[in-house]
Amino acid sequence: MCPPLVCFRCGEYYGDETRVRCACGEPLWFDTPSTDFTWADCSDVESIWRYEELLPIEQPNGVARAAGRTPLVRSYGLDGAAGCRVYVKDESENPTGAYKDRGSAVAVPHAIEAGTDVIGTISYGNMAISTAAHATSLDRECIVLVPEETPSARLELIAQYEPTIVQVSGDYGALYADGLSLSDSLPISILVSDAPARISGYKTVVFEIYESLAPDTPDAIVLPTSSGGFASGIWRGLRDLVTLGLLEELPRLYLVQTATADPITQAFEMGATDITALTADETGETIAHSLGNPDPPSGARALAAVRETNGAVVSVTDAEIQTAQRQFAVTGGFCVEPAAATPLAGLTQLSERGVIASDESAVIVPTGTGFKEATGDASISTERTSRADLPSLLDSLLAAH
Repeated sequence: MCPPLVCFRCGEYYGDETRVRCACGEPLWFDTPSTDFTWADCSDVESIWRYEELLPIEQPNGVARAAGRTPLVRSYGLDGAAGCRVYVKDESENPTGAYKDRGSAVAVPHAIEAGTDVIGTISYGNMAISTAAHATSLDRECIVLVPEETPSARLELIAQYEPTIVQVSGDYGALYADGLSLSDSLPISILVSDAPARISGYKTVVFEIYESLAPDTPDAIVLPTSSGGFASGIWRGLRDLVTLGLLEELPRLYLVQTATADPITQAFEMGATDITALTADETGETIAHSLGNPDPPSGARALAAVRETNGAVVSVTDAEIQTAQRQFAVTGGFCVEPAAATPLAGLTQLSERGVIASDESAVIVPTGTGFKEATGDASISTERTSRADLPSLLDSLLAAH
């Protein structure tokens, strides 16, 4: 039986497990299950379903069984760039290469259990790919709503799972509200970015981090932020661990936005509790496309998470993102997409400010693989030689090192 839904702000409870928003307007999440769970109670399943007791549904079939259980890597090479001790929670190891699989693994089968036959989502990135993959693995139709100008390369990645792709003109950001109303009026469940079941899937990142490090705990967790949904999931997971008696002191939660669209950062710096949506004139283009959200639906909840944990929200430029992306690859050995590089860029900035000390530990969460991002347009420097001349070339190259 599903736990009830509850509003983080006003505390109102709901028994309708398909509801997304509270009457006060804030997003809902599932309450902490009533259980005496300890780490010893984890199942032997190598996925998020080792925490099945803490999730709103039982383990389903399909690709959901492969979601989660990603590695937590102590990356000594990134310590210098970050200015502290770094652990990398590599979410590229999920089935479609991104953390979104954790949310889809719970949200898609949950929607099916609630009686829907058609799954939908609003995304032209990792959430679209993930939702389509999880829907087709359970033999359900999927409809993906994307912006009219979505690049063909991105459409190709989504299309491999054979969903129906609808390119929508007009105010794409307004589709969040449209998605909620369409789910009420049509036989489709449109899984928005902060659907409660998605949040339940995201919180398993925290369970894995703390189970892996126990009895040690990180001083900070750093992650990219767009809609605020992932940050909400991390906060929900931390609160669950406190309620279960598995965590005494919360880590500081740091959220990183792109400087071209950073309403959560701006609200944090102004001391506000609510987000003011940015206008088109106040936003710009960024290489971290998935973070360019001028009106995050879970922005207030993300702010509350940061403040409860004594963390902060920072913004980084495209130049900082590119530097971090290169550091991830060259120093850490990780291939991450631009949005996934922002936690390292943000952590570097926080260390330079003295917010994080060199003897502290931070878990950074690169949320998606960079292997989807290759365009073939880059100018690559290579060496050329013949087989006969290969030994002499290698000799000269090695001598240079």
